[in-house]
Amino acid sequence: MKPDYYPDAGSQPRQYFAHSANGCGKWHSLAEHLTSVSKIAKEFLQGQSGAEEAALAGLLHDLGKYGERFQARLHGKDKGLDHWSQGASLALRCRAVAAALAIEGHHIGLQRGSKDSLRRLLPDNLSAAVLPGLALSEPDVERLESLAARDGIEFCVPSSFVLDSWAQAVAAMLDVRLLFSCLVDADFLDTESHFEGDTQGKRPRPEGQKLDASSALAALDAHMAALRVSTRAQIAVQQARETLWNAVVRAGQAEPGTFTLTAPTGSGKTLAMLKFALEHAKKHGLKRIILAVPFLTVIEQTARIYRTVFKAAQDNFVLEHHSLAGLGAEAEQRDAEGANERQRRLLAENWDAPIVLTTNVQLLESLFSNRPSSCRKLHNLMDSVILFDEAQSLPQHLAVPTLAALSHLSASYHSTVVFATATQPAFDTLNEAVKKHAVQGWQPIEVVPEHPALFATLKRVAVRWPETDEKRTWAQLAAELRGVDQALVVVNLKRHALALLNELTGTESVFHLSTNLCAEHRRAVMDRVRDQLAAGLPCRLVSTQCVEAGVDVDFPIVFRAMAPLESIAQAAGRCNREGRLNEQGRLGEVVVFEPDEEGGWRKRFPTHSYYQATQVTQTLLNLHDNSLDINDPEVFRAYYHKLYNLNDPASQNADLTRAIQALDFVEIAKIYRLIVQDAIQVLVPWADRYDEFLALRTEADRQGISTNWMRRAQGLAVSVYRTNDGSPDWAIQAKLRRGGVSDEWFILQGDFYDDTLGLNPPKGEQVFIA
Repeated sequence: MKPDYYPDAGSQPRQYFAHSANGCGKWHSLAEHLTSVSKIAKEFLQGQSGAEEAALAGLLHDLGKYGERFQARLHGKDKGLDHWSQGASLALRCRAVAAALAIEGHHIGLQRGSKDSLRRLLPDNLSAAVLPGLALSEPDVERLESLAARDGIEFCVPSSFVLDSWAQAVAAMLDVRLLFSCLVDADFLDTESHFEGDTQGKRPRPEGQKLDASSALAALDAHMAALRVSTRAQIAVQQARETLWNAVVRAGQAEPGTFTLTAPTGSGKTLAMLKFALEHAKKHGLKRIILAVPFLTVIEQTARIYRTVFKAAQDNFVLEHHSLAGLGAEAEQRDAEGANERQRRLLAENWDAPIVLTTNVQLLESLFSNRPSSCRKLHNLMDSVILFDEAQSLPQHLAVPTLAALSHLSASYHSTVVFATATQPAFDTLNEAVKKHAVQGWQPIEVVPEHPALFATLKRVAVRWPETDEKRTWAQLAAELRGVDQALVVVNLKRHALALLNELTGTESVFHLSTNLCAEHRRAVMDRVRDQLAAGLPCRLVSTQCVEAGVDVDFPIVFRAMAPLESIAQAAGRCNREGRLNEQGRLGEVVVFEPDEEGGWRKRFPTHSYYQATQVTQTLLNLHDNSLDINDPEVFRAYYHKLYNLNDPASQNADLTRAIQALDFVEIAKIYRLIVQDAIQVLVPWADRYDEFLALRTEADRQGISTNWMRRAQGLAVSVYRTNDGSPDWAIQAKLRRGGVSDEWFILQGDFYDDTLGLNPPKGEQVFIA
């Protein structure tokens, strides 16, 4: 079906279009698109003061498509056009600054909110504001407004606005991002419904499931009842878990806000968090639950638990959004033809699901992003319970702006934020610094006020600290390991793990876990370790920190290299986890040791901040006669006080602070990174999945790699820090399907992947992600 458009000189389009024909030959009416996006965006922000401004943004976002040049572009007769700045200019005239920024950014990303940047969008300056290489589809904004009016599009000045001040900049910029999220998701959805349409018209995607908190609670309670019957945990452990369970039920009735949930390792925190969230959602009519965790090992473990709890629910009741989602054997069995995975990926675009499992990187970097694809889901954080497990992993240099954003999200958008961990950071001491960015500051309520008693009840380990100047060589540690059947060793660096493994050559039942192993390999190692432990067979696991936070294993003895206090406590959480040794009248044993390693902090610790935190631990140890009680929450509070006094999180990231003060969305998105160093992905030939590796390598060689290839390759990839020396000699850059080569994806060449060590390239200094 050909549109009613005549490109001859002097003629005007009798109908204006937003998009070209779909598969059924139907063209997308511009007036209909603007009206639909306006309606959807307003619905997303319904109940908020910015709903009318969201509606205005929807009406104006593609105003430039009324330009004759854009209509010609739909026929391939023009290109390189800016069709968004005109609508942004008109929004600014309406004093709708947030809408102007959102409209300007809906293709190129949010830009800058300073007065100088906004002046570029005034009609007289508009031509100079266009990005290099682009031209306005129509420079006359009034003409575009007139054409839209003929199409029945009327623009009304909102009665209230999203922005009234930039004084608390983090909060104000989050307000802009949330309106931006409403606009871009509405735009994506309406455009998709056009191109998925048929002869009957547009075909919107089905909405995700709604959270039925009552039914979900019934499933969780039934699961817990079964666990109570089958548990082998010590009676004291069971009683502590019941105490925690009752506490979260009570706290779930509180008003929405910010909370901490402090509970010892092994107390059942994973399911208790879910119980709190469902009780809270039921009480306040909240729409979804979002759980963010710092490590993929934890998210996969949590996903397995949640899938078991909600096994009777429909597919994607629990939605996973992370790099390994949909790649495991369980996913393959559930989804042989790929339909469920396609649906999961659609829902992951905007988190349209009752329960979302994601990573800290995905959630927090989106809160500070400027890109449409990353910000699209943010509006679904409103009216939600947002849980952060292992909250101690939040980097200090990002703490203040992160707390400000989450505080504002909770206070202004009817959401609840929970920081859960056994080693609760003293973030409340940063309250005054947070108030500079969000008026509410950070003053969370503790979900489990009786948590000190829980820690005392669940004392399951005795910690042996090193004597002054006492050090262990790797050979000495290896000898100690040979003297026990089951033990976990956690070291600070991968090269330390490799040194110890070298000393253990010839010792039976030795396993290695680090991110030198690809994700699928790590998963297999942990499954085998759990099997060995459950069967009472020998098992000696040498690991980096990736085993610590939330990984469910239970060793009778743990050796931990000297580290930040929270890391030592997390490692201790892998020792006597179920309290079974207590039934024998003894505790698990945690041995903290100082490796006999020469050199400065770079030779002994992964980062300078890690080194500083270790020094604070050592200082506290010296002050307490070489003994610290890791079961005492007050010890951790004293530790964090000293740590924050030493490095002052509020002043740690000057570049980010300047970008926030400048209201520079672009620069903030570049600087706000949980993982600071740039990395490349190396596809590796793990023996157990060698056929899959060959298929991926062959596809890359013959066709080049695509987004779908990258997703399938994630499970067989090892992340390696990019160095200043250029590409590694032992891997080749993958070809891109669209031409050229990838600067992110490489394919391992040669026999440099070991079944125990993982990626083990030729000798030479190379730093891996830890």
